[in-house]
Amino acid sequence: MSNKKLKIYNTITKKKEYFKSISNKKVGMYVCGPTVYGEPHLGHARPAITFDVVYRYLNHLGNKVRYVRNITDVGHLVNDSDEGEDKMQKQAQKEKIEPMEIANKYTNEYHKALRKLNCKAPSIEPRATGHIIEQIEMIKLIIKNGFGYEKNGSVYFDVDKYNKKYKYGELSGRKIEKTLEGTRQLDKQDEKKNPYDFSLWKKANKNHIMKWPSPWSVGYPGWHLECSAMSNKYLGKQFDIHGGGSDLLFPHHEAEISQSNACFDKKSVKYWMHNNMITIEGQKMGKSLNNFITLNQFFEGKHRLLKQNFSPMTIRFFILQAHYRSTLDFSNDALKASEKGLSKLFNSIEKIDKLKKSEKSSFNLEKIKNDFYEAVNDDFNTPILFANIFDVVKKINLCQEEKETISQKDKKELKDIMLLFIKDILGLKNQKNQKSNDFDKIMSTMITIRNHSRENKNWQVSDLIREELKKLKINIKDTKDGTEWEYEN
Repeated sequence: MSNKKLKIYNTITKKKEYFKSISNKKVGMYVCGPTVYGEPHLGHARPAITFDVVYRYLNHLGNKVRYVRNITDVGHLVNDSDEGEDKMQKQAQKEKIEPMEIANKYTNEYHKALRKLNCKAPSIEPRATGHIIEQIEMIKLIIKNGFGYEKNGSVYFDVDKYNKKYKYGELSGRKIEKTLEGTRQLDKQDEKKNPYDFSLWKKANKNHIMKWPSPWSVGYPGWHLECSAMSNKYLGKQFDIHGGGSDLLFPHHEAEISQSNACFDKKSVKYWMHNNMITIEGQKMGKSLNNFITLNQFFEGKHRLLKQNFSPMTIRFFILQAHYRSTLDFSNDALKASEKGLSKLFNSIEKIDKLKKSEKSSFNLEKIKNDFYEAVNDDFNTPILFANIFDVVKKINLCQEEKETISQKDKKELKDIMLLFIKDILGLKNQKNQKSNDFDKIMSTMITIRNHSRENKNWQVSDLIREELKKLKINIKDTKDGTEWEYEN
């Protein structure tokens, strides 16, 4: 393994830092999951895949990782505000079913999509509605410590009072006077001491379905509170990594920091990690902008913006080709390139066993391994890792052409290294289903017929098979070891 240690870009310090867990070889990681009121889309896939790689790599380094990813099923209001309809309740009314049916329906769809994307399940996946008691207890503590106040059955966080002891905006860099809440007129603003105070508990009106009893009113918790309560319950007052999309920086994660400081007088998170957005024509992809493409639409090719369907592994490869902190812009061409790249990758692994062995090897396996590790250790730089991997793919192809050499021992070790990073760490797999297995058999039959034609000097049939397959972008290659075929890249 490379001597370089893992570095993570910490959003709160705005720099890369060497990773050192609070407790030796034990890592606590909390990642904000989805609000489950609709079909999972490409925007949901990016954080899931990003932190799946983080989870895989930390485990690979010998850590025992407790990975907590929440499900938001209450309290997330339309426009991320303190007033208005709950997204869950609004969808339930639209579909004419119970909010908990909505939650179960779309949580199941989310899990189904993530399994296809080969994302490992988190250690714990708590729901907001299952932790109302913990949220109420946290509000009590915030009030007791002087940072919360009750008004007409609702409870608000006192940002001004908090800012006198701590620094509100330390994560996002936002100034109090420029906060979103302070720039628009909301209902019941007169209940707040200041327009930028945010809700911890809201008194429910008579038409609100999702509500619970509390010391202040029958109501529901504020959106930001659930993550503070659940991360504290499952990871403790201080833990290593908090992840999520960059759209959650403010106000959600800023509020989380404030709530935890107000309760425990200590920073709860050591490293903040944020993946960037996926865009379509420069705009963030999301339900609120109505420009999203669901994952099922990608898998089936059923969307006006899609020219074809794309497999889950193509989607995963596409997402990992960009650094997680970079914006990733959707296009059919980029996905087609990912599809070809993925095929090329797994074809190269299959070629390793077939390479002609030599007494000498031109592969520097120690350098290859170090280059791979250094890329991942540099804040999970998957684009650089792929560049290094495809450099090895070129050498494999040259070796197949006998322009490079490899020993039997190096063949095995090279394959192990490639599989470790491609399958175990990046989570990519060769999705050959029964249809593709049947296709392999068909191709084997076609090659047998072609070889028989050549043996009988029936060049017309032999050439016809080659040309017809070429139209399907399948290339036939005659080598010393026999006839091989591959998709055109």
